[in-house]
Amino acid sequence: MLLKIVAIMAGTSITMNKLRTVIRLHTEGKSKRFISDYLRLSRNTVKKYINRFISIRLSFEELEELSDTELESLLVKFQKKVVSPREEALHTYFKYAEKELKRTGVTRFQLWYEYYQKYPNAVGRSTFYEKFKNWQLQSCVQPTMHMDHKAGDKLYIDYAGKTLQIVDLETGEVQEVQFFVAVLGASQFTYAEATLSQKKHDFIQSIENSLHYFGGVPRAIVPDNLKSAVTKSDRYEPQINATLLDFSEHYDTTVLPARSRKPRDKSLAEITVKILYTRIYSPLRNEVFHTLKELNQAIKEQLDLHNRTCFSRRAYSRRLLFEEIEAHTLGILPQQRFEIKKQTVVKVIMNGHVCLGEDKHYYSVPYQYIGKKVKIVYSTKSIEIFYKYNRIAVHPRVKSQFNYSTIKEHLASAHQFMTDWTPQRFMSWAASIDRIVEIYISKVLEKKKHPEQAYKVCMGILSLQKKVGKERLVGACQRALDYELYGYRPILNILEKGLDRLDNDGQQEKLPSHENIRGKDYYQ
Repeated sequence: MLLKIVAIMAGTSITMNKLRTVIRLHTEGKSKRFISDYLRLSRNTVKKYINRFISIRLSFEELEELSDTELESLLVKFQKKVVSPREEALHTYFKYAEKELKRTGVTRFQLWYEYYQKYPNAVGRSTFYEKFKNWQLQSCVQPTMHMDHKAGDKLYIDYAGKTLQIVDLETGEVQEVQFFVAVLGASQFTYAEATLSQKKHDFIQSIENSLHYFGGVPRAIVPDNLKSAVTKSDRYEPQINATLLDFSEHYDTTVLPARSRKPRDKSLAEITVKILYTRIYSPLRNEVFHTLKELNQAIKEQLDLHNRTCFSRRAYSRRLLFEEIEAHTLGILPQQRFEIKKQTVVKVIMNGHVCLGEDKHYYSVPYQYIGKKVKIVYSTKSIEIFYKYNRIAVHPRVKSQFNYSTIKEHLASAHQFMTDWTPQRFMSWAASIDRIVEIYISKVLEKKKHPEQAYKVCMGILSLQKKVGKERLVGACQRALDYELYGYRPILNILEKGLDRLDNDGQQEKLPSHENIRGKDYYQ
Protein backbone atom coordinates (compact mmCIF):
# COMPACT_ATOMS: atom_id res chain seq x y z
CA MET A 1 0.00 0.00 0.00
CA LEU A 2 1.35 3.35 -1.09
CA LEU A 3 1.87 5.76 1.75
CA LYS A 4 2.26 9.49 1.71
CA ILE A 5 4.34 11.09 4.48
CA VAL A 6 3.28 14.53 5.70
CA ALA A 7 6.07 16.89 6.82
CA ILE A 8 6.81 17.02 10.55
CA MET A 9 6.62 20.21 12.49
CA ALA A 10 8.16 20.25 15.94
CA GLY A 11 5.99 21.44 18.78
CA THR A 12 8.19 24.33 19.85
CA SER A 13 6.36 26.38 22.47
CA ILE A 14 5.35 29.84 21.28
CA THR A 15 2.49 32.18 22.23
CA MET A 16 -0.10 32.96 19.61
CA ASN A 17 0.48 36.72 19.92
CA LYS A 18 4.18 36.21 19.21
CA LEU A 19 3.36 33.86 16.32
CA ARG A 20 1.08 36.50 14.77
CA THR A 21 3.87 39.04 15.15
CA VAL A 22 6.29 36.72 13.33
CA ILE A 23 3.92 36.42 10.38
CA ARG A 24 3.12 40.17 10.36
CA LEU A 25 6.79 41.19 10.32
CA HIS A 26 7.47 38.67 7.56
CA THR A 27 4.64 40.07 5.38
CA GLU A 28 6.06 43.56 5.98
CA GLY A 29 9.36 42.45 4.42
CA LYS A 30 11.47 42.06 7.55
CA SER A 31 14.31 39.55 7.41
CA LYS A 32 14.37 36.34 9.49
CA ARG A 33 17.40 37.63 11.37
CA PHE A 34 15.60 40.86 12.31
CA ILE A 35 12.53 38.92 13.47
CA SER A 36 14.68 36.52 15.46
CA ASP A 37 16.53 39.35 17.24
CA TYR A 38 13.43 41.49 17.73
CA LEU A 39 11.29 38.72 19.28
CA ARG A 40 14.20 36.81 20.92
CA LEU A 41 13.38 33.60 19.09
CA SER A 42 15.84 31.20 17.52
CA ARG A 43 16.34 31.66 13.82
CA ASN A 44 15.26 28.07 13.11
CA THR A 45 11.97 28.63 14.96
CA VAL A 46 11.26 31.78 12.95
CA LYS A 47 12.14 30.00 9.71
CA LYS A 48 9.91 27.04 10.62
CA TYR A 49 6.77 29.12 11.20
CA ILE A 50 7.36 31.31 8.17
CA ASN A 51 7.70 28.23 5.96
CA ARG A 52 4.49 26.80 7.39
CA PHE A 53 2.69 30.12 6.76
CA ILE A 54 3.89 30.13 3.14
CA SER A 55 2.77 26.52 2.64
CA ILE A 56 -0.86 27.12 3.72
CA ARG A 57 -1.22 29.94 1.12
CA LEU A 58 -3.27 32.30 3.25
CA SER A 59 -2.80 36.05 3.42
CA PHE A 60 -1.96 37.68 6.73
CA GLU A 61 -5.41 39.38 6.73
CA GLU A 62 -7.10 35.99 6.38
CA LEU A 63 -4.90 34.55 9.13
CA GLU A 64 -5.89 37.42 11.42
CA GLU A 65 -9.52 36.31 11.24
CA LEU A 66 -8.67 32.96 12.86
CA SER A 67 -9.03 32.39 16.58
CA ASP A 68 -5.98 31.41 18.63
CA THR A 69 -7.19 27.79 18.69
CA GLU A 70 -7.55 27.70 14.90
CA LEU A 71 -4.17 29.35 14.43
CA GLU A 72 -2.53 26.80 16.71
CA SER A 73 -4.14 23.96 14.76
CA LEU A 74 -2.82 25.39 11.51
CA LEU A 75 0.74 26.32 12.40
CA VAL A 76 1.73 24.56 15.64
CA LYS A 77 -0.03 21.27 16.38
CA PHE A 78 1.04 19.11 13.48
CA GLN A 79 1.97 15.52 14.27
CA LYS A 80 3.71 12.96 12.13
CA LYS A 81 1.02 10.98 10.39
CA VAL A 82 0.45 8.59 7.50
CA VAL A 83 -2.09 9.42 4.82
CA SER A 84 -3.69 6.25 3.48
CA PRO A 85 -5.65 5.88 0.21
CA ARG A 86 -8.84 5.90 2.30
CA GLU A 87 -7.76 9.22 3.83
CA GLU A 88 -6.99 10.67 0.41
CA ALA A 89 -10.39 9.53 -0.89
CA LEU A 90 -11.99 11.18 2.12
CA HIS A 91 -10.18 14.47 1.42
CA THR A 92 -11.29 14.31 -2.20
CA TYR A 93 -14.88 13.83 -1.04
CA PHE A 94 -14.51 16.81 1.31
CA LYS A 95 -13.99 19.10 -1.72
CA TYR A 96 -17.32 17.89 -3.10
CA ALA A 97 -19.01 18.17 0.31
CA GLU A 98 -17.81 21.75 0.75
CA LYS A 99 -19.67 22.84 -2.39
CA GLU A 100 -22.79 20.82 -1.60
CA LEU A 101 -23.14 22.31 1.88
CA LYS A 102 -23.79 25.69 0.28
CA ARG A 103 -26.96 24.37 -1.34
CA THR A 104 -30.23 24.95 0.50
CA GLY A 105 -31.31 22.01 2.66
CA VAL A 106 -28.05 20.04 2.43
CA THR A 107 -26.68 18.88 5.83
CA ARG A 108 -23.48 17.26 7.05
CA PHE A 109 -25.42 14.16 8.04
CA GLN A 110 -26.84 13.78 4.54
CA LEU A 111 -23.37 14.10 3.00
CA TRP A 112 -21.87 11.62 5.46
CA TYR A 113 -24.66 9.13 4.74
CA GLU A 114 -24.06 9.40 0.96
CA TYR A 115 -20.34 8.93 1.58
CA TYR A 116 -21.01 5.95 3.88
CA GLN A 117 -23.17 4.27 1.23
CA LYS A 118 -20.59 4.85 -1.50
CA TYR A 119 -17.36 3.69 0.17
CA PRO A 120 -17.09 0.20 1.73
CA ASN A 121 -14.49 1.19 4.35
CA ALA A 122 -16.02 4.59 5.20
CA VAL A 123 -15.39 6.27 8.55
CA GLY A 124 -18.15 6.80 11.10
CA ARG A 125 -20.24 9.92 11.38
CA SER A 126 -18.44 11.62 14.30
CA THR A 127 -15.05 10.89 12.74
CA PHE A 128 -16.30 12.29 9.43
CA TYR A 129 -17.39 15.49 11.14
CA GLU A 130 -14.09 15.92 12.99
CA LYS A 131 -11.90 15.23 9.96
CA PHE A 132 -13.98 17.54 7.79
CA LYS A 133 -13.57 20.36 10.31
CA ASN A 134 -9.80 19.85 10.51
CA TRP A 135 -9.57 19.69 6.71
CA GLN A 136 -11.39 23.02 6.47
CA LEU A 137 -9.09 24.66 9.00
CA GLN A 138 -5.99 23.58 7.09
CA SER A 139 -7.11 24.24 3.52
CA CYS A 140 -10.11 26.55 3.32
CA VAL A 141 -9.66 30.20 2.39
CA GLN A 142 -12.42 31.32 4.79
CA PRO A 143 -12.78 28.71 7.54
CA THR A 144 -14.62 30.96 10.00
CA MET A 145 -18.40 30.41 9.93
CA HIS A 146 -17.96 28.57 6.65
CA MET A 147 -20.87 26.23 7.25
CA ASP A 148 -23.44 29.03 7.64
CA HIS A 149 -23.48 30.38 4.08
CA LYS A 150 -26.35 28.99 2.01
CA ALA A 151 -26.75 29.73 -1.69
CA GLY A 152 -28.90 32.80 -2.35
CA ASP A 153 -29.35 33.46 1.36
CA LYS A 154 -27.34 36.57 2.28
CA LEU A 155 -25.53 39.49 0.69
CA TYR A 156 -22.91 41.09 2.96
CA ILE A 157 -22.12 44.77 2.33
CA ASP A 158 -19.52 47.11 3.78
CA TYR A 159 -17.39 50.17 3.06
CA ALA A 160 -13.60 49.98 3.01
CA GLY A 161 -11.81 51.87 5.75
CA LYS A 162 -9.33 53.27 3.23
CA THR A 163 -10.62 55.66 0.58
CA LEU A 164 -9.67 56.13 -3.08
CA GLN A 165 -9.03 59.42 -4.87
CA ILE A 166 -10.03 61.35 -7.97
CA VAL A 167 -8.16 64.46 -9.10
CA ASP A 168 -9.86 67.46 -10.71
CA LEU A 169 -8.36 67.87 -14.17
CA GLU A 170 -8.51 71.69 -14.11
CA THR A 171 -7.73 72.63 -10.52
CA GLY A 172 -5.74 69.58 -9.41
CA GLU A 173 -7.93 69.30 -6.30
CA VAL A 174 -7.85 65.81 -4.75
CA GLN A 175 -11.21 64.38 -3.65
CA GLU A 176 -11.52 61.37 -1.38
CA VAL A 177 -14.14 58.83 -2.53
CA GLN A 178 -15.63 55.83 -0.72
CA PHE A 179 -15.20 52.17 -1.70
CA PHE A 180 -18.35 50.00 -1.49
CA VAL A 181 -18.14 46.19 -1.38
CA ALA A 182 -20.91 43.56 -1.63
CA VAL A 183 -20.25 39.82 -1.44
CA LEU A 184 -22.63 36.85 -1.69
CA GLY A 185 -22.20 34.41 1.20
CA ALA A 186 -22.08 31.04 -0.55
CA SER A 187 -19.97 31.74 -3.63
CA GLN A 188 -18.17 34.88 -2.36
CA PHE A 189 -18.95 36.42 -5.75
CA THR A 190 -18.06 40.08 -5.26
CA TYR A 191 -19.19 43.51 -6.44
CA ALA A 192 -17.35 46.77 -5.75
CA GLU A 193 -17.57 50.40 -6.82
CA ALA A 194 -16.42 53.87 -5.80
CA THR A 195 -18.98 56.43 -4.60
CA LEU A 196 -18.78 60.08 -3.62
CA SER A 197 -20.12 59.44 -0.11
CA GLN A 198 -21.69 56.95 2.27
CA LYS A 199 -24.91 58.96 2.41
CA LYS A 200 -28.30 57.33 1.94
CA HIS A 201 -28.67 58.06 -1.77
CA ASP A 202 -25.20 56.73 -2.69
CA PHE A 203 -25.55 53.79 -0.29
CA ILE A 204 -28.84 52.53 -1.71
CA GLN A 205 -27.70 53.20 -5.27
CA SER A 206 -24.63 51.00 -4.65
CA ILE A 207 -26.73 48.15 -3.24
CA GLU A 208 -29.05 48.36 -6.24
CA ASN A 209 -26.09 48.31 -8.65
CA SER A 210 -24.76 45.19 -6.92
CA LEU A 211 -28.10 43.37 -7.29
CA HIS A 212 -28.16 44.12 -11.01
CA TYR A 213 -24.52 42.98 -11.28
CA PHE A 214 -25.47 39.65 -9.66
CA GLY A 215 -28.62 39.43 -11.79
CA GLY A 216 -30.87 38.59 -8.85
CA VAL A 217 -31.89 39.27 -5.26
CA PRO A 218 -30.75 37.34 -2.15
CA ARG A 219 -33.17 36.57 0.66
CA ALA A 220 -31.43 39.00 3.02
CA ILE A 221 -29.01 41.95 2.93
CA VAL A 222 -26.57 42.32 5.83
CA PRO A 223 -25.27 45.91 6.23
CA ASP A 224 -23.21 47.51 8.96
CA ASN A 225 -24.80 49.85 11.51
CA LEU A 226 -24.10 53.04 9.57
CA LYS A 227 -26.79 55.75 9.67
CA SER A 228 -27.75 55.17 6.04
CA ALA A 229 -28.96 51.70 7.07
CA VAL A 230 -29.94 51.83 10.74
CA THR A 231 -31.56 54.79 12.50
CA LYS A 232 -31.31 53.22 15.96
CA SER A 233 -29.13 50.26 16.92
CA ASP A 234 -30.56 47.51 19.09
CA ARG A 235 -29.29 44.04 19.86
CA TYR A 236 -32.63 42.38 19.19
CA GLU A 237 -34.61 44.67 16.87
CA PRO A 238 -32.69 47.56 15.28
CA GLN A 239 -34.71 50.28 13.56
CA ILE A 240 -34.10 50.19 9.81
CA ASN A 241 -33.85 53.44 7.87
CA ALA A 242 -37.27 54.07 6.27
CA THR A 243 -35.84 54.52 2.78
CA LEU A 244 -33.79 51.31 3.01
CA LEU A 245 -36.92 49.53 4.24
CA ASP A 246 -38.84 50.78 1.17
CA PHE A 247 -35.95 49.58 -0.97
CA SER A 248 -36.07 46.08 0.57
CA GLU A 249 -39.83 45.89 -0.03
CA HIS A 250 -39.36 46.99 -3.65
CA TYR A 251 -36.82 44.19 -4.19
CA ASP A 252 -38.70 41.66 -2.00
CA THR A 253 -35.83 41.01 0.38
CA THR A 254 -35.01 41.54 4.07
CA VAL A 255 -32.50 43.79 5.83
CA LEU A 256 -30.62 42.09 8.69
CA PRO A 257 -28.17 44.62 10.17
CA ALA A 258 -25.03 43.23 11.75
CA ARG A 259 -24.96 43.60 15.52
CA SER A 260 -23.08 46.59 16.81
CA ARG A 261 -19.47 45.76 17.71
CA LYS A 262 -19.89 42.20 16.39
CA PRO A 263 -17.52 42.06 13.36
CA ARG A 264 -18.05 38.32 12.87
CA ASP A 265 -21.66 39.05 11.80
CA LYS A 266 -20.24 40.43 8.56
CA SER A 267 -16.74 38.99 8.66
CA LEU A 268 -17.05 37.84 5.06
CA ALA A 269 -17.48 41.44 3.87
CA GLU A 270 -14.58 42.66 6.00
CA ILE A 271 -12.29 39.88 4.80
CA THR A 272 -13.27 40.61 1.19
CA VAL A 273 -12.39 44.28 1.73
CA LYS A 274 -8.91 43.24 2.90
CA ILE A 275 -8.47 40.98 -0.12
CA LEU A 276 -9.56 43.78 -2.48
CA TYR A 277 -6.91 46.05 -0.99
CA THR A 278 -4.48 43.67 -2.69
CA ARG A 279 -6.55 42.81 -5.77
CA ILE A 280 -7.81 46.34 -6.64
CA TYR A 281 -6.09 49.04 -4.58
CA SER A 282 -2.60 47.77 -5.29
CA PRO A 283 -2.87 47.50 -9.13
CA LEU A 284 -4.43 50.99 -9.29
CA ARG A 285 -2.10 52.70 -6.81
CA ASN A 286 0.03 54.46 -9.46
CA GLU A 287 -2.85 55.54 -11.72
CA VAL A 288 -4.55 58.94 -11.60
CA PHE A 289 -8.29 59.21 -12.25
CA HIS A 290 -10.09 62.46 -13.01
CA THR A 291 -13.71 61.29 -12.83
CA LEU A 292 -15.68 58.75 -10.83
CA LYS A 293 -16.64 57.03 -14.07
CA GLU A 294 -12.99 56.47 -15.02
CA LEU A 295 -12.20 55.08 -11.57
CA ASN A 296 -15.17 52.69 -11.59
CA GLN A 297 -14.25 51.41 -15.04
CA ALA A 298 -10.77 50.51 -13.76
CA ILE A 299 -12.30 48.91 -10.63
CA LYS A 300 -14.63 46.85 -12.82
CA GLU A 301 -11.72 45.40 -14.79
CA GLN A 302 -9.80 44.41 -11.66
CA LEU A 303 -12.99 43.09 -10.02
CA ASP A 304 -13.66 40.78 -12.95
CA LEU A 305 -10.11 39.44 -12.64
CA HIS A 306 -10.63 38.90 -8.90
CA ASN A 307 -13.87 36.95 -9.45
CA ARG A 308 -12.23 34.76 -12.10
CA THR A 309 -9.16 33.94 -9.98
CA CYS A 310 -9.34 30.51 -8.36
CA PHE A 311 -9.53 30.21 -4.60
CA SER A 312 -6.35 29.20 -2.82
CA ARG A 313 -6.08 25.39 -2.94
CA ARG A 314 -9.26 25.16 -5.02
CA ALA A 315 -9.77 24.37 -8.69
CA TYR A 316 -12.65 26.85 -9.06
CA SER A 317 -13.20 30.59 -8.89
CA ARG A 318 -15.86 32.79 -7.32
CA ARG A 319 -17.56 33.31 -10.68
CA LEU A 320 -17.58 29.58 -11.45
CA LEU A 321 -18.98 28.78 -8.00
CA PHE A 322 -21.60 31.53 -8.38
CA GLU A 323 -22.76 30.25 -11.76
CA GLU A 324 -22.85 26.66 -10.54
CA ILE A 325 -24.58 26.89 -7.15
CA GLU A 326 -25.90 30.39 -6.48
CA ALA A 327 -27.07 32.27 -9.59
CA HIS A 328 -30.26 30.23 -9.97
CA THR A 329 -31.18 30.59 -6.27
CA LEU A 330 -31.45 34.39 -6.35
CA GLY A 331 -34.83 36.10 -6.54
CA ILE A 332 -36.04 37.83 -9.71
CA LEU A 333 -35.19 41.50 -10.19
CA PRO A 334 -38.22 43.84 -10.48
CA GLN A 335 -38.83 45.45 -13.87
CA GLN A 336 -38.28 48.99 -12.59
CA ARG A 337 -35.45 50.35 -10.47
CA PHE A 338 -36.12 51.80 -7.05
CA GLU A 339 -36.70 55.53 -6.73
CA ILE A 340 -35.66 57.24 -3.53
CA LYS A 341 -38.57 59.31 -2.21
CA LYS A 342 -38.63 62.35 0.06
CA GLN A 343 -41.48 63.67 2.20
CA THR A 344 -42.76 67.04 3.32
CA VAL A 345 -45.96 68.33 4.97
CA VAL A 346 -47.61 71.46 3.54
CA LYS A 347 -50.95 73.28 3.67
CA VAL A 348 -53.29 73.48 0.64
CA ILE A 349 -53.61 77.16 -0.35
CA MET A 350 -56.88 78.87 -1.31
CA ASN A 351 -56.50 78.25 -5.05
CA GLY A 352 -56.47 74.47 -4.44
CA HIS A 353 -52.73 73.90 -4.94
CA VAL A 354 -49.76 72.87 -2.82
CA CYS A 355 -46.24 74.19 -3.28
CA LEU A 356 -43.23 71.86 -3.39
CA GLY A 357 -40.67 74.18 -1.84
CA GLU A 358 -37.67 72.37 -3.34
CA ASP A 359 -38.79 73.30 -6.86
CA LYS A 360 -41.15 76.25 -6.06
CA HIS A 361 -43.74 74.61 -8.29
CA TYR A 362 -47.48 74.29 -7.57
CA TYR A 363 -49.59 71.10 -7.88
CA SER A 364 -53.37 70.85 -7.69
CA VAL A 365 -55.38 68.75 -5.24
CA PRO A 366 -59.18 68.27 -5.08
CA TYR A 367 -60.76 71.55 -3.90
CA GLN A 368 -62.34 69.81 -0.86
CA TYR A 369 -58.90 69.80 0.79
CA ILE A 370 -58.35 73.58 0.67
CA GLY A 371 -56.91 74.68 4.03
CA LYS A 372 -55.94 71.10 5.03
CA LYS A 373 -52.42 69.87 5.81
CA VAL A 374 -51.30 67.18 3.39
CA LYS A 375 -48.14 65.09 2.95
CA ILE A 376 -46.18 65.27 -0.31
CA VAL A 377 -44.13 62.18 -1.19
CA TYR A 378 -41.90 62.86 -4.17
CA SER A 379 -39.16 61.25 -6.24
CA THR A 380 -37.19 62.48 -9.24
CA LYS A 381 -40.11 61.63 -11.54
CA SER A 382 -43.40 61.85 -9.64
CA ILE A 383 -45.35 63.69 -6.95
CA GLU A 384 -47.85 61.90 -4.69
CA ILE A 385 -50.08 63.85 -2.28
CA PHE A 386 -51.67 62.15 0.76
CA TYR A 387 -54.30 63.20 3.27
CA LYS A 388 -54.64 60.94 6.33
CA TYR A 389 -52.98 57.96 4.57
CA ASN A 390 -55.20 58.32 1.48
CA ARG A 391 -53.60 59.35 -1.79
CA ILE A 392 -55.59 62.26 -3.20
CA ALA A 393 -53.44 63.36 -6.17
CA VAL A 394 -50.58 62.21 -8.42
CA HIS A 395 -48.55 64.44 -10.76
CA PRO A 396 -45.41 64.08 -12.85
CA ARG A 397 -42.68 66.17 -11.24
CA VAL A 398 -42.02 69.51 -12.95
CA LYS A 399 -39.10 71.71 -11.88
CA SER A 400 -40.17 75.03 -13.44
CA GLN A 401 -40.41 77.69 -10.76
CA PHE A 402 -43.66 79.56 -9.97
CA ASN A 403 -45.69 77.56 -12.49
CA TYR A 404 -48.77 75.39 -11.93
CA SER A 405 -49.58 71.76 -12.67
CA THR A 406 -53.37 71.62 -12.56
CA ILE A 407 -55.82 68.77 -13.12
CA LYS A 408 -59.15 70.32 -14.18
CA GLU A 409 -61.25 67.85 -12.18
CA HIS A 410 -59.55 69.02 -8.96
CA LEU A 411 -61.07 72.49 -9.21
CA ALA A 412 -64.53 73.64 -8.12
CA SER A 413 -66.99 74.06 -11.01
CA ALA A 414 -66.72 77.86 -10.79
CA HIS A 415 -62.95 77.63 -11.25
CA GLN A 416 -62.75 74.93 -13.91
CA PHE A 417 -63.55 77.47 -16.64
CA MET A 418 -60.31 79.27 -15.79
CA THR A 419 -58.22 76.20 -16.57
CA ASP A 420 -58.98 76.81 -20.26
CA TRP A 421 -57.32 80.24 -20.16
CA THR A 422 -54.30 80.32 -22.45
CA PRO A 423 -52.60 83.09 -24.46
CA GLN A 424 -53.74 81.42 -27.70
CA ARG A 425 -57.38 81.42 -26.56
CA PHE A 426 -57.40 85.17 -25.85
CA MET A 427 -55.49 86.01 -29.05
CA SER A 428 -58.01 84.05 -31.14
CA TRP A 429 -60.92 85.75 -29.38
CA ALA A 430 -59.42 89.20 -29.97
CA ALA A 431 -58.67 88.44 -33.65
CA SER A 432 -62.29 87.48 -34.19
CA ILE A 433 -63.26 91.05 -33.15
CA ASP A 434 -60.66 93.12 -35.00
CA ARG A 435 -56.97 93.32 -35.81
CA ILE A 436 -56.58 96.38 -33.53
CA VAL A 437 -58.03 94.46 -30.59
CA GLU A 438 -55.70 91.51 -31.32
CA ILE A 439 -52.66 93.83 -31.24
CA TYR A 440 -53.80 95.40 -27.98
CA ILE A 441 -54.37 92.02 -26.27
CA SER A 442 -50.89 90.83 -27.36
CA LYS A 443 -49.42 93.93 -25.67
CA VAL A 444 -51.35 93.22 -22.47
CA LEU A 445 -50.09 89.62 -22.39
CA GLU A 446 -46.56 90.88 -22.96
CA LYS A 447 -46.60 93.57 -20.25
CA LYS A 448 -48.14 91.65 -17.35
CA LYS A 449 -45.64 89.79 -15.16
CA HIS A 450 -47.87 86.91 -14.06
CA PRO A 451 -49.94 84.89 -16.59
CA GLU A 452 -52.99 84.64 -14.34
CA GLN A 453 -53.07 88.42 -13.92
CA ALA A 454 -52.85 88.94 -17.70
CA TYR A 455 -55.65 86.44 -18.35
CA LYS A 456 -58.03 88.26 -16.01
CA VAL A 457 -57.31 91.61 -17.71
CA CYS A 458 -57.86 90.11 -21.17
CA MET A 459 -61.13 88.53 -20.06
CA GLY A 460 -62.35 91.91 -18.76
CA ILE A 461 -61.39 93.82 -21.93
CA LEU A 462 -62.91 91.35 -24.39
CA SER A 463 -66.09 91.08 -22.31
CA LEU A 464 -66.72 94.82 -22.91
CA GLN A 465 -67.78 94.05 -26.48
CA LYS A 466 -71.17 92.89 -25.22
CA LYS A 467 -71.71 96.20 -23.37
CA VAL A 468 -70.42 98.80 -25.85
CA GLY A 469 -70.27 96.98 -29.17
CA LYS A 470 -67.46 96.12 -31.52
CA GLU A 471 -66.81 99.62 -32.97
CA ARG A 472 -66.41 101.34 -29.61
CA LEU A 473 -64.14 98.58 -28.27
CA VAL A 474 -61.95 98.84 -31.38
CA GLY A 475 -61.81 102.62 -30.95
CA ALA A 476 -60.90 102.34 -27.28
CA CYS A 477 -58.12 99.87 -28.05
CA GLN A 478 -56.77 102.15 -30.81
CA ARG A 479 -56.67 105.18 -28.52
CA ALA A 480 -55.04 103.14 -25.71
CA LEU A 481 -52.39 101.95 -28.17
CA ASP A 482 -51.70 105.54 -29.23
CA TYR A 483 -51.04 106.52 -25.62
CA GLU A 484 -49.31 103.17 -24.73
CA LEU A 485 -51.74 102.46 -21.93
CA TYR A 486 -52.25 98.72 -21.36
CA GLY A 487 -54.88 97.28 -19.08
CA TYR A 488 -58.54 96.92 -18.33
CA ARG A 489 -58.84 100.22 -16.43
CA PRO A 490 -57.51 102.45 -19.30
CA ILE A 491 -59.99 100.90 -21.76
CA LEU A 492 -62.87 101.36 -19.31
CA ASN A 493 -61.93 105.03 -18.68
CA ILE A 494 -61.79 105.72 -22.42
CA LEU A 495 -65.24 104.23 -22.92
CA GLU A 496 -66.82 105.97 -19.92
CA LYS A 497 -65.53 109.40 -21.06
CA GLY A 498 -66.41 108.78 -24.70
CA LEU A 499 -62.83 109.30 -25.79
CA ASP A 500 -63.16 106.47 -28.28
CA ARG A 501 -65.53 108.74 -30.31
CA LEU A 502 -63.01 111.58 -30.71
CA ASP A 503 -61.13 111.93 -33.98
CA ASN A 504 -57.35 112.09 -34.07
CA ASP A 505 -57.37 115.88 -33.37
CA GLY A 506 -59.36 115.40 -30.21
CA GLN A 507 -62.71 116.61 -31.76
CA GLN A 508 -65.84 114.72 -30.94
CA GLU A 509 -67.60 113.10 -33.86
CA LYS A 510 -70.73 114.90 -35.18
CA LEU A 511 -73.97 113.41 -34.03
CA PRO A 512 -76.25 112.13 -36.80
CA SER A 513 -79.48 114.14 -37.49
CA HIS A 514 -82.60 112.72 -35.93
CA GLU A 515 -86.12 114.04 -35.33
CA ASN A 516 -85.81 113.51 -31.59
CA ILE A 517 -82.59 115.54 -31.36
CA ARG A 518 -83.11 119.19 -30.42
CA GLY A 519 -81.36 121.72 -32.62
CA LYS A 520 -79.70 125.05 -31.65
CA ASP A 521 -82.87 127.02 -32.44
CA TYR A 522 -84.69 125.24 -29.59
CA TYR A 523 -82.77 127.27 -26.96
CA GLN A 524 -83.35 130.76 -28.50
